[in-house]
This record gives sequence, C-alpha cells and structure tokens, in this order.
Amino acid sequence: MATKIRLARGGSKKRPYYRIVIADIRAPRDGRFIEKVGSYDPMLPKDSEDRVKLNVERVQYWLSTGAKPTDRVHRFLDAAGLLKREARNNPKKALPGQKAQERLEAKRQAEEEAAAAGSEEAAAE
Repeated sequence: MATKIRLARGGSKKRPYYRIVIADIRAPRDGRFIEKVGSYDPMLPKDSEDRVKLNVERVQYWLSTGAKPTDRVHRFLDAAGLLKREARNNPKKALPGQKAQERLEAKRQAEEEAAAAGSEEAAAE
C-alpha cells in the first residue's frame, strides 16, 4: 500500500487547522487515515513552537517504511531536521506570459517603425 504523509484540514471556515497524518494515497484529503503524527496551526505566529507539532519517532518509522511526504510536510520535516529539502529555483517565474511578450514585441516594433518614419520625414525636409 502506497502511503503519504500529508495534511488533513480541520477547523472552521477561515480558521484552518491541519492534522499531519499518514494516509493511503487513494484516500480523500480529509477522509480516512492510518495514523495522526502531528498538527499544524497556521493561525499561530511563525516563531511559535506550537505552530507545528510532530511525533518524531512515528514520522521516522513511516519514512523508513516508504511513506512519501507532500511538499508542505517536507518543509516541516526539513525544519525539524528529519529530511533535507533542496531549494527550488524557477528563473522563468518573473517573466511575463507568452501573449504578454508578443504584445510587448508588437508595441516595440510599432515604436521603431514610427521612429524610422519620423526620421525619414526629417531627412526629406
């Protein structure tokens, strides 16, 4: 059975609270899980030690049996020193989309043509 270490959402509307659970990958997000191994309260300040609570022994056991953490849980485990997470790098993130780039290119060409036409008129006079 393939297992994941993931977040199951609880709490009320606009007041999220997450349990860190071990679940079968086919189970629904907030549905059936095998074991609860921690909790995450995003409403607490980032420097609060109660923000993320983990049962380290159980997490290590499940990692040894092949459970794969989701990206957010992987960050928690990296902060706890259980796993190493490589920093992601996306150099294309700041670039505009393809259509925006096409519009910019068309605008630049129109400006160049207008400048060339203006310099030709000045040379003819």
